[in-house]
Amino acid sequence: MGAKEQGASEITGRWMVIPRTLIFVVHGDDVLLMKRAPHKKVFPNQYNGLGGHIEAYEDPYAGAIREMKEESGLMVEKMSLVATHHVFTGGNNGILLFVFVAISSHRNFVSDDAEGTLHWIPIQDIRNYDLVEDLFLILPKYLLHQGNAPLFAYVSYDDQDQIQIRYSEAE
Repeated sequence: MGAKEQGASEITGRWMVIPRTLIFVVHGDDVLLMKRAPHKKVFPNQYNGLGGHIEAYEDPYAGAIREMKEESGLMVEKMSLVATHHVFTGGNNGILLFVFVAISSHRNFVSDDAEGTLHWIPIQDIRNYDLVEDLFLILPKYLLHQGNAPLFAYVSYDDQDQIQIRYSEAE
């Protein structure tokens, strides 16, 4: 079967997703988070993991490695997929998020601060920071889940625009 037979051109009425990565880099008892720049359209001034869009020529792992290098300059010893999030944001498209945890042997990072500023945050202190809304829920769970089969989550928002995360029954 060739590329044209894959059915990608048949998009009328179909659900479409934007593929993205999210990486939590860990060193000892600290996690590297980015405080997003105040001018950013998405999550300004909030702390989040590293990551971004997956390019057309990349698989999710390669996209995560590229984003991590671009945003921090870090090379890691080990990185594993801990979860996928199928995010429904309303309308005909959403986000397919691949969540990774990476282990770094050192704390030295390089940052140009265009996206935001990087900070090593003690894991036990994360509640003291203005985190992106779902990090309070997922970060502790995913850090403990390293080395296991990935979790599968469906993420949506209720009538009050509050995040809802539903994990696969196989979890």
